[in-house]
Amino acid sequence: MSNIVALNALVPNWLPEIIKNQNQFFLIAGPCAVESEEVCFTVAEKLLSICQLLKIPLIYKSSYRKANRTKLDSFQGIGDEKALNILKKVKEQFHLPILTDVHESHECEMAAQFVDVLQIPAFLCRQTDLLVAAAKTQKIVNIKKGQFVSAKTMEYAVQKVRDSGNLKVLLTERGTMFGYNDLIVDYRNIAWMQETGCPVVLDITHSLQQPNQTTGVTGGRPQLIELIAKAGIAVGVNGIFLETHPNPSEAKSDGANMLPLDQVEYLLKKLVIMRNAYLETFNI
Repeated sequence: MSNIVALNALVPNWLPEIIKNQNQFFLIAGPCAVESEEVCFTVAEKLLSICQLLKIPLIYKSSYRKANRTKLDSFQGIGDEKALNILKKVKEQFHLPILTDVHESHECEMAAQFVDVLQIPAFLCRQTDLLVAAAKTQKIVNIKKGQFVSAKTMEYAVQKVRDSGNLKVLLTERGTMFGYNDLIVDYRNIAWMQETGCPVVLDITHSLQQPNQTTGVTGGRPQLIELIAKAGIAVGVNGIFLETHPNPSEAKSDGANMLPLDQVEYLLKKLVIMRNAYLETFNI
């Protein structure tokens, strides 16, 4: 069985209707954090236009709060209520499913009132209370694989959610620690995590982070985003995750590894061509 056939078998009925296109990868994309209504609307409008053109199912993402910052004075958010209401407006204006991060158990019920997907950050993928609280909302739970754990270990994170009465789980690969200041993507992880029965997403921007810089600000290698993305499509990933911003150098969080908004369409066109070529070659 090819990876693409296996991929199609992993499209469950609980995914939002907008991303049930079995012949295409789905996209999770948006700015790292909710900075302003203007930025969120600009990015959502552009992404939706591109994805409608290319027939790519889209989930809009943005974190209403950034809790895992290197320095105390790093940007953490504009206020929970204000940020979540902006995400609500994006959902209503563009009719898109919305994803946001949650960092503590008590956040889950609150965030679930505004969004469709609760994301467990990679650093917190082993936090039982957080996984259980997210599961109990009955929202889709996207668990990012910790940079410090194996793909096989993620089956236990998935099981915590399932045992809490929620079968709606995505897994996201975002690189593995490689020394102190770099990450590396092991593409075997995609196939191994698909063995859980969960759709698997490849985060093509955070996988290129350079954490633990001496400046206290995370670096990145955005020039390699296309390389990472193409390889993911080639091995049959279910979804692509990327962060984008109209002006990454001005982004308040993770700008060093974001894809500029004006480059998203060019990249996605290439990925669609690759995916379609695979389908045509193997008559899928």
